[in-house]
Amino acid sequence: MAQKAAKQQAARNTSILKRTHLISLAINALFILLRLVLFRTSCTRTTLILYGLLSAPALVIEFWFERIGRPVNAPNGELKKAGEDLEAKGLTEYMWDVLYWTWGCVGVAGLFGDKAWWGYLVVPVYSLWLAWTTFGSMKEGILGMAGGGGTGGAANGGTSNRQRKMEKRSGQKM
Repeated sequence: MAQKAAKQQAARNTSILKRTHLISLAINALFILLRLVLFRTSCTRTTLILYGLLSAPALVIEFWFERIGRPVNAPNGELKKAGEDLEAKGLTEYMWDVLYWTWGCVGVAGLFGDKAWWGYLVVPVYSLWLAWTTFGSMKEGILGMAGGGGTGGAANGGTSNRQRKMEKRSGQKM
């Protein structure tokens, strides 16, 4: 079967995008129902502005996923492009995290009011933590390659176990 992996990727992406759109529709409809219908007295202009501003990242991410992940078929029905892997690690994974957290904040804000939007501060804090840990591990790797000393080098007098064994066998320092 030709392009089996591409067809599986296209089917997986289509189901992920469909599920994502339905969840987003349900959560946003729930917010509108709760805030504009049931809790009408607590719905202010600030509520709508916060909802618009803080829901925007989720909508942008969702449209981005639609653009990169939606399979493209040729006019004859043949698969032209399967779309990018929406389950990839790295930036895609981080974007899913932001999307899920935004949905959670929208749901909680729909139930409990405007103060729940403060929970959205977790996203920039999480971003800073990811950047810090990534930079820290890159810095360690670069220093280790440059001979700037790693965690194991200082404890062993600057030599690794492998290097000490080689020196012991040959009788000379490397």
